[in-house]
Amino acid sequence: MPKLFPAALGLLLLAGCSTGPAPVPVPSPGPEIAAACTTLVQAMPAKVLDEQRRATEPVSPLTTAYGDPAIEVTCGVAQPAEMADAQSQCFEVNGVGWFAKQVGNGFIFTTIGRKLNLEIAVPNRYAPEANALTDVSDVIQQHNTIVFPCT
Repeated sequence: MPKLFPAALGLLLLAGCSTGPAPVPVPSPGPEIAAACTTLVQAMPAKVLDEQRRATEPVSPLTTAYGDPAIEVTCGVAQPAEMADAQSQCFEVNGVGWFAKQVGNGFIFTTIGRKLNLEIAVPNRYAPEANALTDVSDVIQQHNTIVFPCT
């Protein structure tokens, strides 16, 4: 077995810990929504759940991510089909209405009653996943006009 020198071992450890861009699908909203989403995503905080903001792949002004595994933020998404159900629930976090959908590896939260549909996918690692919403609610209130309240 080859002998690793301390410097080489250090480089291997650093390479194993580095995170590249997070793969996040990019939506295709109309120009007006895309422009408003660009402003909203740019205003997102530097950290969510104490995780640093990171690049996404493909690069898009409509997406951002935090941490590893990535907390994915996407603006300009379609309303989830489940929200059309009269029984779908809306819950508020700091004045922002959300629809929650549990998925295999966590939750996907989508704004309710706002001009822009913003989605935040939070992996189970960050449980309770809804805590991520407190970190983004102020930005959403400032940059995403309310159309109707959460009921």
